[in-house]
Amino acid sequence: MIHKPYGCLSQFSGEAEDFTLADLDEFPRDVYPVGRLDKDSEGLLLLTNDKRLNNKLLNPRFAHEREYWVQVEGEAREQHLEALRAGVEIRVKKEVYRCRPLKASILEGHFLLERNPPIRFRKHIPTSWLSLCLTEGKNRQVRRMTAKVGLPTLRLFRYRIQDLVLPDGEPGLVKELSRKELEVRLKLKL
Repeated sequence: MIHKPYGCLSQFSGEAEDFTLADLDEFPRDVYPVGRLDKDSEGLLLLTNDKRLNNKLLNPRFAHEREYWVQVEGEAREQHLEALRAGVEIRVKKEVYRCRPLKASILEGHFLLERNPPIRFRKHIPTSWLSLCLTEGKNRQVRRMTAKVGLPTLRLFRYRIQDLVLPDGEPGLVKELSRKELEVRLKLKL
């Protein structure tokens, strides 16, 4: 389990100037990320060499819940949440895609360390924090969904997958988990 920092690619290699997972720790050669967080996103990322775990977490038929804390530009209102909960239409690979219904709520305040670099600040435009719980994961889906309802994403943080919660700590934290702990927290049999 990794607390992926902002600006880090969810891969082990890249261009010479890229910040990658290889810069965080020494990992066994046969592990790889389960899913992705884009370069601008932060939070919980799992690495494994277990193909069954990878399939069970990424295959949409298993519908594992992922919770994201999202800072958006604008004041979030109930109509925004209702639209998100119903499942908005976004474009994925140039096709219209209707997102599955999800859980959405407004977070009062936020619980994250300030990001470096900080998000853009506009004196006269408020920001809001949302909790979005999805059971699917299309490319840049959360960003596309919030933009669709008129609340562009400023900061995106994956807080949990099922009952596996990212512990408090600095970005870059790496923690090894046992198979039993994964089975219990992810609610699956490996």
